[in-house]
This record gives sequence, structure tokens and C-alpha cells, in this order.
Amino acid sequence: MDHPLPGPDALIRPWRTAAYIAAAVAVAELFLLVVIGGGALMGALSDRLQLAAQERVLSPAPQAKRATALKPAPVPSAKVPRSRTVVMVLNGNGRTGAAAVAASQVQSRGYKVGTVGNASRQIARSLVMYKPGFAGEGNRLGKDLGVKLVSPLDGMRAGELGRAHVVFILGS
Repeated sequence: MDHPLPGPDALIRPWRTAAYIAAAVAVAELFLLVVIGGGALMGALSDRLQLAAQERVLSPAPQAKRATALKPAPVPSAKVPRSRTVVMVLNGNGRTGAAAVAASQVQSRGYKVGTVGNASRQIARSLVMYKPGFAGEGNRLGKDLGVKLVSPLDGMRAGELGRAHVVFILGS
């Protein structure tokens, strides 16, 4: 007869330790998958919310349509001439060189071009945003470029524009 095992826990302890380690690794993997999946889900949800907000801005509510049909809102007139209006041009479509091409179009229409660069995220439609007090200049630039979406600054602070009065973000 061989030697007996030293105690009843001799075979159980290594198995329990291995099970605890495997469970801890599984919990860590699950946590990482939830974090990665949640981040991807939030990114997709954020993009869809942005598109829905843009659609809402472009298509007014039925009651607002009736109100605008009765009395059109006055469009503020531009006070600063084109030659003194500074425009920041941002590429929001991801194509290399698109902002430079758009900046030359803006400049050919008589505007001063300030900063030219990339937007923080891609957008579906081109838009013009203006600093407070420069609604007329923003509307004029939108009309000159054929951009229908013109709004006050959204997602940017006036201080981020530097000396620019208006921002043109080129969409897809």
C-alpha cells in the first residue's frame, strides 16, 4: 500500500486556488469588455444624437412653421464688411486638404481667413457658426457659400475662435 495523503484538504486546496484565480481573471476580462463596449456604444450614440439635433434645427416644429408663415423672423444685417470679417475654416469631413480649398473659396468672396485646421469631430453637413453679435455676418457668409445651416456658436466658446468672428465647418 502506498503512503496515504497527509490530510483531507490536500487535493482540494490547489483546485480552489486555481478556481479563484480563474474567476478573478474572468472578472477582469468582463470589466475590460464592458468598458470598451460602453465606450464604443457611447460614441455611436453621441453621433446619432448630433445628427438628430441637426435635423431638428433644420426642420422646425409644425407650430413654428405656422408662426414663421405668418410673420417671418427678421434677418439681422451684417455690420462688419466682408473685408474685415475674419473666418475660421475647419475641416469636418476628414478629407486631406479640404479646409485649405474651402479657405481659398472664403477668401475669394472677400473675407479674411483666420485659422485653418481640422474640426474636433466629423460632421455630416457644412455649417456656419457665429460669435454673439455677429449673426448678420454669419448669415451673409452662409448665403455666400450656399450653407443653409447657420447658428450661434455650439460646442465652441467664443474665446476659442481667437480673432475670428465666424466659423465655417466643412461637412461631408
